[in-house]
Amino acid sequence: MEKLIAILFVHVLLYGPLSAQLTIALYDKIPNSKPTINTETAETTNGILRIKDVSVPTITMYKAEHPSAKRTAVIICPGGGYGILAASHEGSDVAQVFNSWGITAFVLKYRLPDDSIMVNKETGPLQDAQRALQLVRQNANQWGIDPGKIGIMGFSAGGHLAATASTHFNKLAIDNPDNISLRPDFSLLIYPVISFTDSLTHMGSRNNLIGKNPLPEKVKEYSNELLVNGQTPPAFLVHASDDKAVKQENSIQYYNALQKNKIPAALHLFPEGGHGFGMNNKTTTDNWIDRLKNWLKTNQYL
Repeated sequence: MEKLIAILFVHVLLYGPLSAQLTIALYDKIPNSKPTINTETAETTNGILRIKDVSVPTITMYKAEHPSAKRTAVIICPGGGYGILAASHEGSDVAQVFNSWGITAFVLKYRLPDDSIMVNKETGPLQDAQRALQLVRQNANQWGIDPGKIGIMGFSAGGHLAATASTHFNKLAIDNPDNISLRPDFSLLIYPVISFTDSLTHMGSRNNLIGKNPLPEKVKEYSNELLVNGQTPPAFLVHASDDKAVKQENSIQYYNALQKNKIPAALHLFPEGGHGFGMNNKTTTDNWIDRLKNWLKTNQYL
């Protein structure tokens, strides 16, 4: 499997010198892709790194210097409405915190849905999330990771991708000849887009992934609160009640579905904070990242 992994030392360009680690191409031949010129761009505005026009997916590994005995790993999916990737405050910054806890983190640069680069744009992000899970699990021993403790994390639209990976793991979007489990062992969903139903969805995310006039069955297929069952992984959710972009009911309905199926879950709702605050909800001194650390400890991932 190692021959499929092209390791690129892409440091300062995408993630800066302090947080740079190894950037690893997900594929030797990208599935579901059309011949195209790579037009990816990255710019930092107001301290947030935004990556656009992603057509070449990668994971960047932030390996903890002193991994914990449990050797947990987390794959992080930045948000951005399936239109950009907010790759710093919802990606590399979070990875460094995991490293400080002894957890190896992987920031996923997934393809952004675009008919010009993909045969089926709705499938691309899920393919990349499944491939990231497959790749980390295949190389778990080499990278010092417990293959049974690999979680997925997502912010906003990245939360939709993480929830989709957590509810669609039996729907193979990639080749998997070795039958590697594509199921995350847990999911961390931060102000996530969960539902594509009219009353709940973030319309920009839905439009970007499945189009402006989707068939009802497509709306249902990507409304993850409707797909929770007894095999769905445990989840930790965070949302602000005054979130105007992604309604808090996205997290509430996913949590209720997990409870109905007797899946362990924790839901933290803050009265204020809006949307897109990353690890720092400035309206409170009650830091959700501390609650996450406690949840990981309680569930023996840390």
